[in-house]
Amino acid sequence: MLTDKKAVIFDLDGTLVDSMWIWKEIDVRFLGKYGLTVPKGLNDALEGYSFYETAVYFKEHFPLPLTIEEIMETWNEMAAQMYIHEIPLKEGVKEFISFLKEKDLPLGIATSNSRELTKACLRANGIMDAFEYICTSDEVPKGKPEPDVYLHAAEQLHAAPETVLVFEDIPYGLMAGKRANMTTCAVKDSYSERSINEKLKIADYYIESYYDILNGTYQKL
Repeated sequence: MLTDKKAVIFDLDGTLVDSMWIWKEIDVRFLGKYGLTVPKGLNDALEGYSFYETAVYFKEHFPLPLTIEEIMETWNEMAAQMYIHEIPLKEGVKEFISFLKEKDLPLGIATSNSRELTKACLRANGIMDAFEYICTSDEVPKGKPEPDVYLHAAEQLHAAPETVLVFEDIPYGLMAGKRANMTTCAVKDSYSERSINEKLKIADYYIESYYDILNGTYQKL
């Protein structure tokens, strides 16, 4: 999997950390403050949206007495505490990162999450210093499944796209990696288990945990 690779880029939510569950909970609490309920299919409609794009969607689809900036600020405040105190790393992440560092491979993050929450989460889990560059979808013209976020991260890591290995948990993210001409590895996550067949069709590799790579038991697709 790592043969001829010059850099490794990870998505954050559902890929490095077990966090996908909190967004549904934040939606419930946030909309509940204004007497609103979460409509069916909301999470599917927002899959792949950047943080800003999601706030715009909420502003356009719900009667909220907040600006787009205030919506994002409220979400950040709610999520920050959860990311710091309740969000764990996925199995084998620290060990795999140490393994990559021994190989002197530069590491990056390419996420649809906000920079503030990404940094808070990485710091809380003790892996912030492992990454040379963090790229968020808000920094590029288009979010996933377009390749922009991965291409920009690779450029900052001084690695040609074809020499980059990408880790992702959802089909949109895997599509972004493939469109960037990068090798992709799908990561098991309970949130995206319903999309497992689609993930396996897109990705080059599949792992249930990062121990699969360290143990040589990953699936080549």
